[in-house]
Amino acid sequence: MAPRQTPTILQRRFGIELRRLREGAGMTAPIAADLLGTDRTVISNVEAGRFGISEERLRRLASIYECSDSSLVDALAGLTGGRKSGWWEEYRGKIPPGFLDVSALEHYAVRLRTVQIAHLPGLFHTEDHARAIFELFVPAMPRLEIELRVAHRLARQSVVTGEHPIPYTGVIHEAAIRMQIGGLGVTRAQLLHLLDASERPNVTLHVVPFAAGGFPLLGDSSILYAKAPNQHLDTVQLDSPTGAVFIDSPTQLANFRTRLDMVEKVALTPVKSRDFIRSVLKEL
Repeated sequence: MAPRQTPTILQRRFGIELRRLREGAGMTAPIAADLLGTDRTVISNVEAGRFGISEERLRRLASIYECSDSSLVDALAGLTGGRKSGWWEEYRGKIPPGFLDVSALEHYAVRLRTVQIAHLPGLFHTEDHARAIFELFVPAMPRLEIELRVAHRLARQSVVTGEHPIPYTGVIHEAAIRMQIGGLGVTRAQLLHLLDASERPNVTLHVVPFAAGGFPLLGDSSILYAKAPNQHLDTVQLDSPTGAVFIDSPTQLANFRTRLDMVEKVALTPVKSRDFIRSVLKEL
């Protein structure tokens, strides 16, 4: 089997968690390989995300590491190489891999929490709004790439609008609500679409008005907290000028959970948030 040249975020995360289990057991990679009955390079390659392993081998490793967290083992089993490729794979090589990693995180999450300061949540973009955002990129993208990114963004929305939608809690700053991207017509349609989305039983939207003042995470323009079936596999994704940044440190994840709780407390309630969005619509 040839090693993966560019492991995905989930493949890397799978390896990281296996390494943490091994180190938690106080075991070296060569000893783990001997007990598994494999070449010593296999363990290092799996932990780096370059190789995948079968569910059977994963469970054998978990037993070798004396992992008693069956929920974590089951969650890791869901990430083994035997699982079918996700819908986002059709976009591989056509749009940046970071976009596909976000799709995978959302797809395997059991709950999503976001904070948006300058942009509305991508999972609720209209087609025209998404297109207007991608048209602002510098350097300008070819039309085909813009349309591919728009199609990918719309396809992502199935995690909250499909047959089995997952819970979603989003905090949106007033700055993002008032940003007129694509012109008045596109903005009005986008805000109406956001209002419709907020009525979904699995969707909770909060608005933070300018009057709320400062709050934690104000300096981060976009935050996604993807809750996994087991908390050890939770991931935070941040936007940056150079692409997506992924965080999996247990300490940092705990800090983000605390900050998200604090932000939600200073935000308006869902009912008042809908009223706020309606008031902005009337002003347009």
